[in-house]
Amino acid sequence: MLNCSSLLFSCRSLSRRICVQKMSTTVEPLCPKFVPVEHSKISNTTEGLKFRLVSYNVLAQAYAKSEQFPHSPSPCRKWKTRSMAILSLLKSLGTDFLCLQEVDEYNSFYKANLESNGYASIYVQRSGKKPDGCGIFYKKTSAELIIEEKIEFNDLVDSVQNGASSQNDEVPNENKVAQQSKKGLLEQNTSGDRGDPNDPRVRLKRDCVGIMAAFRFNKSIIIVANTHIYWDPEWADVKLAQAKYLVFRLYKFKERISNEFNCAPPVIVAGDFNSTPGDKVYEFMTEGSLLFDDQSTIPLSSAYAVTMGEPQFTNYTPGFTGTLDYIFFSASAFIRPIGYLQIPESESPDIEGGLPNYHHPSDHLPIGAEFELIND
Repeated sequence: MLNCSSLLFSCRSLSRRICVQKMSTTVEPLCPKFVPVEHSKISNTTEGLKFRLVSYNVLAQAYAKSEQFPHSPSPCRKWKTRSMAILSLLKSLGTDFLCLQEVDEYNSFYKANLESNGYASIYVQRSGKKPDGCGIFYKKTSAELIIEEKIEFNDLVDSVQNGASSQNDEVPNENKVAQQSKKGLLEQNTSGDRGDPNDPRVRLKRDCVGIMAAFRFNKSIIIVANTHIYWDPEWADVKLAQAKYLVFRLYKFKERISNEFNCAPPVIVAGDFNSTPGDKVYEFMTEGSLLFDDQSTIPLSSAYAVTMGEPQFTNYTPGFTGTLDYIFFSASAFIRPIGYLQIPESESPDIEGGLPNYHHPSDHLPIGAEFELIND
């Protein structure tokens, strides 16, 4: 077996420091650093208010099973070691905002532990008795929560049942139904018989959620949203419907904040979108009006795409390697990314064999961006 310490110190290409755990195991998570954007890519002509945001699918402990991750060493799947590794990693990042997905130990672990490190939080658990959800953790010294709203993607079912929708073509019809995967059938069977998957009311009931909030950051107001879109690659229609509903809700929320506080708040949308660059969801999020008219959409850009380019991957397992996680921001003159969180290269020894492992406590990698708010 390769020595874990030698692997850590040999990975010089990322210039990352090691978070040494005072634990009885060899789990030593690697802590990535933020890298400034090259001047050639984004000009640096003004000085504004800066803040950092990280998005991270932490892998719910309920899903960290040997059947799903047979390649992962047993200690790396145990909550006692994973939880300490995750906490050490999150603490090391020193960000103003943490957008976490697959949080299933919110009350028993995340809330109190991150609060002791200066974070307050808001959280939404998935519907359908699912154990995990999405949380936004924010530094109490820099951000003040103003208003929050939760997003239940199961609300899409109501729009079908009512026979009307405020978003044209938001809900897939039977002509768009994709073939259901065996994994999808298994998921449906384990969550109860929901009926015919060709019925859009059944397809859209996936128990996915999101959360969004307006924060006062110094003298500015910003909107931060966090979500986890449905996973199945063969149910692309469901993913796209959720993405469209997300942006629709964000538009309405931004409109509300703008009217109440007489401002034009920038929007940041983070999460696990379970879609790779080039997929319809990614195209919708970055290219805009596949659904809405020009007066009711929010132009968005990917923070990584406009800085270093989208990573090779944010999820790394023997069964799948690709980019699924993103930080989108509203393209405007008032906000710009000036830095990004490092991502390992494909040849990095710390990811060899797939995640989670002794250096990464989740099958996903954290992504992050540093933003600058520019006063008008």
